[in-house]
Formats: sequence, structure tokens, C-alpha cells
Amino acid sequence: MPGFVDTHRHMWQGFLRNVLPDGSLEDYRNVMQRKFGATMTPDDVYAADLVSALGAIDSGVTCVLDWSHIGTSPAHTDACIKGLQDSGVRAVFAYGAGQNETGRVMEIATAKYPGDIARLGKQYFSSDNQLVTLYLAALGGTPEATLSQFKTARDVGARISIHVGVGEFGRNALLEKLHAAGGLKDDTTYIHCCTLNDTEWKLMRDTGGTVSIAGYVETLMGHGNPPTQKAIDLGIRPSLSVDVETSVPNDFFTQMRTIFSLQKNEVWARRLAGDKNPPKFLTVREVLEFATIEGARANGLDKKIGSLTPGKEADIIMLRTDRLNVMPMNNAVGAVVTSMTAANVDTVLIAGKVVKRNGQLVGVDMKRIARLTREAQARNYKAAGIPDRRI
Repeated sequence: MPGFVDTHRHMWQGFLRNVLPDGSLEDYRNVMQRKFGATMTPDDVYAADLVSALGAIDSGVTCVLDWSHIGTSPAHTDACIKGLQDSGVRAVFAYGAGQNETGRVMEIATAKYPGDIARLGKQYFSSDNQLVTLYLAALGGTPEATLSQFKTARDVGARISIHVGVGEFGRNALLEKLHAAGGLKDDTTYIHCCTLNDTEWKLMRDTGGTVSIAGYVETLMGHGNPPTQKAIDLGIRPSLSVDVETSVPNDFFTQMRTIFSLQKNEVWARRLAGDKNPPKFLTVREVLEFATIEGARANGLDKKIGSLTPGKEADIIMLRTDRLNVMPMNNAVGAVVTSMTAANVDTVLIAGKVVKRNGQLVGVDMKRIARLTREAQARNYKAAGIPDRRI
């Protein structure tokens, strides 16, 4: 089948997987952004991006958008890009600003955000025919600041990804204000969208925007109810994303099951409440499309990947059907969506190159990866002043 396509993952947190298994969104801001993120070095973020990308490949994710708001300096940004390149994953690098102790992302000074995207475009992204491509991770903020970020991206031909509709912070009608100034176009992916108003949803649809839903983290950390049904009601087919490995598993089997079960539960609840015209239930085929071709569309790569179509580049995964969790096979798509795990991922090809075979990554020095991540982990815990309570 086509490889999974993730449309939003903060890969600079790769060596801090599971550090906040019980954390809320506020816990994440306080610990990840204001402590760990504020003290990371370029060496740290290289190790993080590298191990996150390898973990994506290992679980069958062949393309991932790295929403990289760790651009504390140009050296940090360059290190993230190198980590992606060295991993062999197909990636969209969404350039963002850095972190500091106040919790406010850095927009100027050493971060050089967003203007440094022009340098990045010339230095790393001069061709469209490469595995790593360029987006802008728009920070939002005031309508004026957001419009300025959008303009900077469009001036260099970069597409845009932005968080909207997150908890109470997302109820500010930002998209209405951006639309009034002509800022909404079909080059933008909107992440989460849990607490947007009806007008904003219609504006996203009518201007051709794409949507990224991270259902597991949205229910876990307090973003709001994953808006799968809302998107479907408006004719929008969402993509899926992991978001933060600090609290969420890195595989897409979990993401698909989360969306599938939550949408069905929502429809059942409406039926039980007496709704005479409830929505249709999602099918496993539709959910699989969210995880593949819709992700490719949101990442601006649907002409290259996302389906097994003649002429496209070969981003392909081969899944084992002789494992006890799915044998004997009865329904192939049903098995993938409802029963498989990363352990079923036997072979992975990216642009026709085999990067995993017989359940093992190809050409990866796992001892080196372990050393890099452990050194970065120890360095970052010390710098952030956080006691090491690993069990």
C-alpha cells in the first residue's frame, strides 16, 4: 500500500518521547517549550530530528511534515534539516521560530524568523525534485503578524501550515480577520481546528485550504473534540498527524483507529439522542485515504505520492499478514486500520529506494543513533534543570 503521510509532527522532540504521558497542553508548554526547548543546542535538535524521522520510517510513515518551531538560531534550523536529510525520509520542513523561557516563540534577534526562509530556500530547497521540501510554520498571533508571515512564505513560493482552533485560544475568529485582508488561499494547511466557528470552517473550505487532525493528542491534552465530522459535513477530507511524540505514539495505526472510533462514537451518540438524520459512519477505506492521499495533498505532494498510481514516485510499504494479530486475512483494509501495528511493517520504500527490509532499517547504525540520542537527552535534561526521573 502507499506509505503513510503525516502532516504535522514536532520532530525536534524526538529524544524526549513519552516524557509527558500524563501531560496537558499547559504542561507541554511549561516543560517542553519553556524548559527543554529553550535550552536545546543544534546538536540536540539534529539528534532529535534524526531519531524521529527514523522512527517514522520504521512505523511505515514515508512522508512527514516537520513543524519545526525550534529555530532558535540559523544553526538550529540547519541542524534540523540535516537530521531529516540524513534519515532518508521524505519530509516537508516547515520552518518556524525558536523557544525561550518565557513561553513566547522567538520571532526576531537570533531566530531570524521568518525572513531566514529566503536563505533556506536558496541553500537547501533550490529544486522541487528532492526528498525534503519547504513550508513555513506560521506562528499566528495578531492578524497583522500572521499576514506578514504568510506574505514572507508566499514571496519565496513556500506553502504554509498553521495551528488554529486550539482550546480557548482558538476562539478568536483569526481566520475571519485574515480573510477580510485577503490572506486565506489554497496553499495553507490548518492544524487541529477544534474550536473554530462555523464561518471559519466555511472560509477554509471555500478558499481551498487543507486540514490536519491529530485526534489522539487533541483528546489527550485538551485541544478540543477532534473535528472529523465537522470537516466531513463541509466536504473537507482531512489528513492526519501525530503532533508530539512527548505524549503520543509515533505510528499511524493509532491515529487511524482514534479517528475511526471517535467519529463512530459521535454518530452513535446522536442516534441514541434521537437524531433522525445522523451522519454516515466512516468506513475503514476512507480513514486509510485520510492517512495517505489526503496527507499527500496537504503536504503539497499528491502529484508525487499518496497512492499506488503509475507515474508517481514509489513511496510504498509492505505489511505482514502472517502475524497473529491479523491472520488469517479476511479484509485487507480492515486489517490495516483496525488491527495492525508498526510490528507488521516489513518493508518500506521511499522514492523507490528500500529503506526497511525484513523488519529492519537498512544502512542505519543503531549503536550510533542510540549514542546520539542518549547524549542529547542527558545534555538537555541538565541544561533545562529538570531532574532525570527516567525509570
